[in-house]
Amino acid sequence: MLEKRQFYINGAWVDPATPRDLPVIDPSTEEEVAVISLGDSADTDAAVAAANAAFPDWSQTDPADRIALVEKVLEIYERRFEEMAQAMTLEMGAPITLSREEQAPSGTGHIKGFLRSAKTFDYVRMLRDNAPNDRIIMDPIGTVAMITPWNWPMNQVTLKVIPALLTGCTMVLKPSEIAPLSSLLFTEFLDEAGVPAGVYNMVNGDGAGVGSQLSAHPGIDMVSFTGSTRAGIAISKAAADTIKRVSLELGGKGANLVFADADEEAVRRGVAHMMENTGQSCNAPSRMLVERSIYDDAVDMAREAAENTAVASAHEDGPHIGPLVSQMQWDKVQGLIQTGIDEGARLVTGGLGRPEGLNRGYFARPTIFADVTNDMTIAREEIFGPVLSMIPFDTEEDAIRIANDTVYGLTNYAQTQDPDRLVRMARKLRSGMVHLNGKSRSGGSPFGGVKQSGNGREGGVWGLEDYVEVKAVGGYPADRA
Repeated sequence: MLEKRQFYINGAWVDPATPRDLPVIDPSTEEEVAVISLGDSADTDAAVAAANAAFPDWSQTDPADRIALVEKVLEIYERRFEEMAQAMTLEMGAPITLSREEQAPSGTGHIKGFLRSAKTFDYVRMLRDNAPNDRIIMDPIGTVAMITPWNWPMNQVTLKVIPALLTGCTMVLKPSEIAPLSSLLFTEFLDEAGVPAGVYNMVNGDGAGVGSQLSAHPGIDMVSFTGSTRAGIAISKAAADTIKRVSLELGGKGANLVFADADEEAVRRGVAHMMENTGQSCNAPSRMLVERSIYDDAVDMAREAAENTAVASAHEDGPHIGPLVSQMQWDKVQGLIQTGIDEGARLVTGGLGRPEGLNRGYFARPTIFADVTNDMTIAREEIFGPVLSMIPFDTEEDAIRIANDTVYGLTNYAQTQDPDRLVRMARKLRSGMVHLNGKSRSGGSPFGGVKQSGNGREGGVWGLEDYVEVKAVGGYPADRA
């Protein structure tokens, strides 16, 4: 079993002030595979103090030097890529093929994207041509607390750590205590790359402990959080007393609008997207809204697609889905499936319990509910499991109304061959992102939501701007950059 009790504070691996062991469970086997320690206030204070002490010097470094450092981090990540893929499979149950093809590459992809944006990012800008003595300076915001989830570990860690490094911020990372191994490995990459002492710090802990301490800490200038809306609300309240910036990427209940003229793969594509990562994605298209004239056929196609979705151990190669991350998550998903049944949704396939032949591990059955109404619990709450709710609609206006009738607003989807309708969907769906006809966004596109899905944007130039303050200067020497 791996022993990973230490934290990374002020450029060194250090023992916790007060050891408090927590096992890391392999969700495919339910076996303990590692042990970490949960931090307390002494560890949090030490990490924040180190970051605060490092900020004056780090914030004034040449951006080119920061770019060179991140390029070295990328080189190390690529060299140790397989270790990262294996770590995520072990800690959170992503099938190893998914870890190699999507989970681990999300980290390298974001690093490359931020490097592209950083090389053209202007920290000192003219206000306008006829104001030669005005400058707009983009200052690093300060010390940032980063609280990341377990479902896409490196996706979220790199979306926070890399732009903070590039803009001259210092930071304290608290990764999910459920899936900490990938962040511990990433910390090794940063240490090997030579990140100056205090610039990057990592303390393991839970939300009630280190998470809450960071959110309210007077030495923290910004909290960047990815996770549940419930936790995001608590963090916002805790941060309010010190007026720190809070950037939130929270839950979602994405609608996938399938019109009668959609391409023949639209339904199967929607089911596959829903089931990816065992449904544990905040941007999953978990409500499939189908035009009534093709609804019955769509339900049949969705059933077939779900029944053809293989479920197996994360340690096996292949395109199957793996387990849910934990016993707690398995229990939550089972409870919501039961609620769907109790509230009258039609269970088309899947349902309660583990798939046949899988008696150990947090495996769930790919599940399709039909005849769901948008007031049902399974249409309102984020399930975070392989469960799709299908809802019929009659008109385009009806579809938009149902899609927008949610507290969330992260990602919506639309499937139609009508270009004018595609434009209307892009404009009328209330969400931070819209995917049309199965086309995702390109690298460098901002990721984030509206309403209770959050308030920040991550990725590309928007991700860099999230970590800077805008300073307006008058009387600046006109002949100086």
